Amino acid sequence: MTSPTSPRPESLRVPGLDGIRALAVTTVIVFHLLPGTLVGGYLGVDIFFVVSGFLITTLLLRERAATGRISLRGFWVRRARRLLPALALLLLVCCTAALVVGGDVLVGLGTQVVGAVTFSSNWLFIAAGSSYFGETVPELFRNLWSLAVEEQFYLVWPLLVVVLLVRIPRPARLALIAAVAIASAVWMGLSVPADGATFDPTRVYYGTDTHAFGLAVGAFLAVLLVGRGLGGSGLTSRAARWTLGLGGSLSIAALLALAVVLPGDSVLAYRGGLALVSVLSAIAIAALLVPGSTFARVLDVAPLRWIGLRSYGLYLWHWPVFVLVGAALPTWPRDGLGAAGVGGIALAITVVAATPSYRFLEQPLRRHGFRGTARAILDAAPRSRRAFGASAGMLVATALAGASVFALAADPGRGEAQAYIEAGQEAIDEAAQPAPAPVDEEATADAVTTGDEILAIGDSVLLAAAPALQAEYPGITIDAAVSRQMSTAPGVLESYAAAGGLRPVVVIALGTNGPFDGATLEQVRSLIGPTRELVVVNTQAPRGWVPGNNDRLSSFALVYRNVELANWHDAIQPHLHEMARDQVHFGPFGAGIFTATVHDAVDRLAALPPLRDESTSLSLPTPF
Repeated sequence: MTSPTSPRPESLRVPGLDGIRALAVTTVIVFHLLPGTLVGGYLGVDIFFVVSGFLITTLLLRERAATGRISLRGFWVRRARRLLPALALLLLVCCTAALVVGGDVLVGLGTQVVGAVTFSSNWLFIAAGSSYFGETVPELFRNLWSLAVEEQFYLVWPLLVVVLLVRIPRPARLALIAAVAIASAVWMGLSVPADGATFDPTRVYYGTDTHAFGLAVGAFLAVLLVGRGLGGSGLTSRAARWTLGLGGSLSIAALLALAVVLPGDSVLAYRGGLALVSVLSAIAIAALLVPGSTFARVLDVAPLRWIGLRSYGLYLWHWPVFVLVGAALPTWPRDGLGAAGVGGIALAITVVAATPSYRFLEQPLRRHGFRGTARAILDAAPRSRRAFGASAGMLVATALAGASVFALAADPGRGEAQAYIEAGQEAIDEAAQPAPAPVDEEATADAVTTGDEILAIGDSVLLAAAPALQAEYPGITIDAAVSRQMSTAPGVLESYAAAGGLRPVVVIALGTNGPFDGATLEQVRSLIGPTRELVVVNTQAPRGWVPGNNDRLSSFALVYRNVELANWHDAIQPHLHEMARDQVHFGPFGAGIFTATVHDAVDRLAALPPLRDESTSLSLPTPF
């Protein structure tokens, strides 16, 4: 039994902690529902990790202090009551909705459900080569990767506490947990390419080994404070209260700043950035424990507390709902007000789903268990309606389960956009592209540009257009890769220059997968030299950085005589309904329009008279 002065397991409440949860879930939701608006919003997951590590370790240690033991079975039962009912409801409802919507949302659904019910989503996504930051085929239950990491922690950590931590002195506990946190953070940093090149961070982001430091930091804070009593004598001096209060406020401000400026493709995020987020989160939690904390009272205001209490449900529902809404509205504009509209619809549905789930499912089962909740429901219903209510409930559950099974069986194997990309890659692989003979640029100055004079570098959008470009320009060299960003273009061009493979006309079709600056464009132009011509293709994608990228490309093309803009974005706007549901990739119709815009830009460059003096800069002042 717990002592009268000790809270029962799972009853711990720290004023203001729901406010930190609210901050975490809000940043994640904005990051997903309004792409590009809050480029670092993904770090809310790391805040959750620290909160979970702190709470779980605190509960375990306080249970042992109060009872002399830790009931592993009791802990795991309480975790199951807390997490599984809402998860089961989410899976049944969203799988059924996916069956109704159809298309790409069914791709890989079986694997995702297996990952959800076995607490292994993160590792299955890694094994499948999924990308957390990619959008070619957005997995319906992609967000469950973090729940898998936490569930793995809930399975392993209590065992370590029982077998090891409670049997060694407190300083040794702290040293061991700190070593785990440091090792995980260092392993994440070492897993990033040494040259800092653009990379897909999914493996280091999803991996439990590389992303366990947040949970360990939270556990460290719990061990540090529980032995002294939460809010105990160590935190009562005026200097300590003032310092922690200020530290908490500055930590929240820093977390918000990082959410604004730390994009997920930044090397800095994985070489200390996310570790810093964990430390800042721990400081904020510690500040809540100061007796009479103004900081805690501010974060414990009713709106934040309401969001924080429902943060689990809000996190569960927001991503699957967003994917389903986007798939159900394939022609809805995905930029400007259109993007806000899709995000707003998804948010409204999320709140409508998470609120009753919290009240009628999560809380009753958490407090009374499965049997107690069932008895309470039956007792509350009139005797004459109990049989009808039970039958109706069973019918609904059976219908959802049956529809979910059909949804798993309806997996098309690959998404629409993926099919277009693979077709383009196959066309490139099959095309014979021998090294071109040196081109006499003076002799061809007045001729129509041919394929063997063009080198095209791009991402998956260029892959989708490859068959049409090859048909229009036989002999063209196409170098395209999924998720490639503009920051990689200088390196690609340097490789071609070293091999003597640069051609008179270079086409750059990048900008879909992240923002870039004017310095990168200047570097690209410097690498191709003044005697070659450059076509820059702008982008069409429902992503927040696209308008800025397109403005930058337009300004760049206006500055230089040998640079021309292929305005793909404007050309495709009347035909968005012809694109894949992601509104980024396309089939043959879109590939034809893409090729036509490139062809027009190449022809405009070919029609210009030759430069009078190649050493003379004919550019305008750079406005970007």
